[in-house]
Amino acid sequence: METLNTMTKGTYLKDELMSKHTSYGIGGPARAYVTPKDKADLAEMLQFAKAHDIPTYFVGSGSNLLVADEGIDGLVITLGKSFNHLEINGANILAESGVMLGKMVKECISRHLSGVESLIGVPGTLGGALVMNAGAFGGEISNYLKHVNVMTMAGNEKQYQPGDISFSYRHSTFPTDEIVVSAEFELIQSDEKTVMEKRSVASGGRKASQPLKFRSAGSVFKNPSEGAAGYFIDKAGLKGIKIGDAEISPIHANFFVNHGKAKAKDIVKLIRLARETVQGKFGIMLDLEVKTLGFKMGTFDV
Repeated sequence: METLNTMTKGTYLKDELMSKHTSYGIGGPARAYVTPKDKADLAEMLQFAKAHDIPTYFVGSGSNLLVADEGIDGLVITLGKSFNHLEINGANILAESGVMLGKMVKECISRHLSGVESLIGVPGTLGGALVMNAGAFGGEISNYLKHVNVMTMAGNEKQYQPGDISFSYRHSTFPTDEIVVSAEFELIQSDEKTVMEKRSVASGGRKASQPLKFRSAGSVFKNPSEGAAGYFIDKAGLKGIKIGDAEISPIHANFFVNHGKAKAKDIVKLIRLARETVQGKFGIMLDLEVKTLGFKMGTFDV
């Protein structure tokens, strides 16, 4: 693993605490945390990891991620600080995966481009948003996608058309051993009034219903077909429940917040409590929306 330090032209951090790189402020050390400088550098990192059977994980800005207190025994690659080129020509958007989604959305809104207004305020990078098919208030990142460029563990580039990847609610079928490098979108040229109205609905709804003052990873669970996950957690009487410094938010029951010193184990206990209680009261098993790294299989089972 140390060889990567001399190989990369970007940044190499050994035993880097993931708590520094997640919106939760939670997570133990990754054996290696690498930010490649460019595509050639990324290809070399991936080829090396594949040749030496090094477990490799791809993360964006860590905004929808819970990392175990024990950390990650492997290589973590992030493109957030290097792959951040954004180009807008008319209604066509070309963005690298490290571009912050919020920046892209704001730039589109300022040009009266319609299609991504509902994503205003959604945290994270474009790459992470595509992999989880991020969405809010009826809109999803995949709706206006033209194509996506990825890189394989062999260091080869591939391009996917929208029909090559299946997108569904907070899910996509991108192979887990490929990393999103860039994507192109085609939005709709609209007018200022229409775009700003859609933006205001999304922005106002988020401020009114989410605990934005505290560290969190956004929605912990996907909404089941029966309704909103937060509704069932609330009706199960779990709003405001605390374990350690972690709490099921009194504002939005599908947000589990860190009041400053929470550990991953505290969030895990709240997740298990919510799943078990909702299952017992309503017969609904909640599925995780938050991504998890470093946990043993079965950690979240009830």
